[in-house]
Amino acid sequence: MGDNIQDNNQVLSREDALKLADEQGLDLVEISPDAQPPVCKIIDYQKFLYQLKKKLKEQKAKTAKTQVKEIRFGPQTDDHDFEFKLNHAKKFLADGDKVRAYVFFKGRQILFKEQGEILLLKFAQELEDIGRVDQLPLLEGKKMTMLISPSSKKK
Repeated sequence: MGDNIQDNNQVLSREDALKLADEQGLDLVEISPDAQPPVCKIIDYQKFLYQLKKKLKEQKAKTAKTQVKEIRFGPQTDDHDFEFKLNHAKKFLADGDKVRAYVFFKGRQILFKEQGEILLLKFAQELEDIGRVDQLPLLEGKKMTMLISPSSKKK
């Protein structure tokens, strides 16, 4: 029951437990309603709620927030541009973000979808030491996308 009682494992009637909580100026809180008999605790309920919110807030702060960064290519992207965008992707993956690389086809460029797929596969091959491919190149309308996430192994 409460902190002021030596024997914390008392089995009391509901009325006795409520009276005991009232004498201490605290609340009777049901902890495990499915147990036989139900388990209750005498605590300050507002303080309990405050501590619960505080724990949830700490847990939320500790979770890693991953973002998806996008890198756009054309089907005939030059080597210099490729290297430039590759360096950006390496930085994003090092920061723990996912990278969505895509090739956008304008007009009749859709005829070069093989070049776009080769470009994305080359991109994935360059990043294989720091990232892993979650989604292989997939053509959706005029966009061919590929998703790369940071690899779990650390160097």
